[in-house]
Amino acid sequence: MPAAGLTTSTGEPLTERLAAQLRRAGADEVRFAGDLDELAALADAADGPLLITGTDLVAHTAVLRHLATSPVGPTVALVLTDPPVPGRTAVREERGQVVDAGPLDALDGDATGVFGGALRVGVDDLPTLAAAARAAASGVLPVAAPIGPVGDVAPLPAAGGAGHSSPGSAVDRLVAGLAALGTLIFAQRVRLLVAHRVADASGLAAAEAAVTAVDEDRAELRLSVKEKDDFFSTYFVSTWSPYVVRLSARLRLTPTGVTAISVLFALAAAVLFGVGGRPALVGGAVLLYLGFVLDCVDGQLARYTRHFSAWGGWLDTMADRAKEYLVYAGLGFGVSHAGLGNGWALAIAAMTLQTVRHMTDTWYGVLHDEAARRPRAAAGGSGGIGDRLNAASTRVQADTGSVSYWLKRTVVFPIGERWALIAVTVALFNPLVSLIAVLVWGVLAFAYTGALRTLRARWMWVPVLDTVDATLHRDDGPLARRLPVVRPMGPLTLAVIAALGPAVLLVVALLGDAPDGLRWAVPVALLVLLVGGLGAGAAHNGPLDWLVPAALRAAEYLFAIAVGVVGDVPGWLIFGYVLVLTVHHYDLTARLEKRQAAPPLHAATLGWDGRSVLLALAAIVGVAGIGLATLGAYLLVVFVVSVVLAWFVRPARSARAFVAPVGAGGAAPR
Repeated sequence: MPAAGLTTSTGEPLTERLAAQLRRAGADEVRFAGDLDELAALADAADGPLLITGTDLVAHTAVLRHLATSPVGPTVALVLTDPPVPGRTAVREERGQVVDAGPLDALDGDATGVFGGALRVGVDDLPTLAAAARAAASGVLPVAAPIGPVGDVAPLPAAGGAGHSSPGSAVDRLVAGLAALGTLIFAQRVRLLVAHRVADASGLAAAEAAVTAVDEDRAELRLSVKEKDDFFSTYFVSTWSPYVVRLSARLRLTPTGVTAISVLFALAAAVLFGVGGRPALVGGAVLLYLGFVLDCVDGQLARYTRHFSAWGGWLDTMADRAKEYLVYAGLGFGVSHAGLGNGWALAIAAMTLQTVRHMTDTWYGVLHDEAARRPRAAAGGSGGIGDRLNAASTRVQADTGSVSYWLKRTVVFPIGERWALIAVTVALFNPLVSLIAVLVWGVLAFAYTGALRTLRARWMWVPVLDTVDATLHRDDGPLARRLPVVRPMGPLTLAVIAALGPAVLLVVALLGDAPDGLRWAVPVALLVLLVGGLGAGAAHNGPLDWLVPAALRAAEYLFAIAVGVVGDVPGWLIFGYVLVLTVHHYDLTARLEKRQAAPPLHAATLGWDGRSVLLALAAIVGVAGIGLATLGAYLLVVFVVSVVLAWFVRPARSARAFVAPVGAGGAAPR
């Protein structure tokens, strides 16, 4: 019996129930496409994302809603763990991407799931969708499958129509065509909920029974918690945070509102750490823990209510770093206030270390995603230590819940473990012990991840900076862009050399008795720093060039700190300036991760080279403190104005232009 002719237990045609579910999932309009040529015409005319399903899908409405609202990428495919059957597409998934697909035997035993018969196609991929539909309709494409959300929706017939020479259902041939044309398709896994593709009445009855057996709302609440989180988050937060999520939803709090409350908790904790005294330190530790719980709740609330936005994701990323560094500031002030040592120096070191670590984390993630999208032969050779490390990492990650699994996730010192360490050490001891503990564990984690990632990256040999705007993410200014290119040394070598000059100056200034006498050395350190600009115009296609942004961040921070020490600038002012720099650089990485355009006023930030030249001039004339304060205030104003322009002014202008009536300088919306 064709799936399109099946009737549910209530007597309703399966196709009609699916259409009703699509509307409840958020579809503006539901259409039935008789064949792939009709779907191609629909894709040509669409001006919003399409959610496409076969007519053989039986699932909770939440499954379709999750697919429609998935924030992972513009084009997303439903992936199931059902056993593959003839005519269905098997897939291989890595890091949330469908990197290979096709008949089961074509995947050489590497299949990790099967295509679930539904996908969301983003606006930018609609032309490719139309081309794939026409090609699949003519039978010219093999049954490959995905690599690579809701407006109109087009359920497709489960069985191929006339003229389709490729095997499999229409929706399977469609996703195969998209994959063959190089579309980046992300995977939407089904967990706790139910989704099955059915071919006959008995399969339909079994699938309906499975759907009925699961409480949809309770499952969605459990799904709001990340499937794989860090040890502290898993056992000390997520065990009870869903109750806070449900309460927040009933109170109609938004994820952004919860984020704001968590910032207030962290700020209060930082103030108590600065005040000192056992009651204040214990109270700050409790507030820090509760602030971290809320930090988890904002994301869980977004997943539970399906309220995702680019603004919310960007704000969450920026707020996480701001909260952590505010806590470092509170600890640093507390150390100095209690006379335990130079707390600001420790706070600056902790912030700098953590930022450089995060930069490497971001770009290694980009590297790994790029490697996953490439054929295995192109992503690296076989054998060798890199291959063995990759295989070992895969085995450990697959052994969820084992001792080795938790050790691997904990040793890298994720944010949950950092906040837990701070809370425990400050409550039991003092801010000095807390900052030292953060620095020691942070250095060990950086050494561990850096060594392993370097070996694996050399094995993969996948360039990533040459796939993006390298000038933007290097944060080059006008001077670096005009320097000659020294190609034989490579941009990473030049960036590392650039960091050595400021590092030497900083060490000498810290160890010397009269740092002000080193003003003559500032121009020398600047010249060494500017060596990093000699690689700006070179190709960033080496196996380790993904480290260039982190190396340049380290170089600029070290130079700014050295200028502050040489100029006898108060520690809190140096901390404040470096904090503003980190905000600027986190903005770049957050936009990279959220696939957003460059900040509107990025050119006004002067680049790492321009900022360093200005600080050097201030240090030479003996006004390093004024230079740090003035430049820091300027960069903060530029950042705030850029945020307002990017997230409020420009979207408002676009909205007004879209709704402008005909005859008033606008076009009528379709």
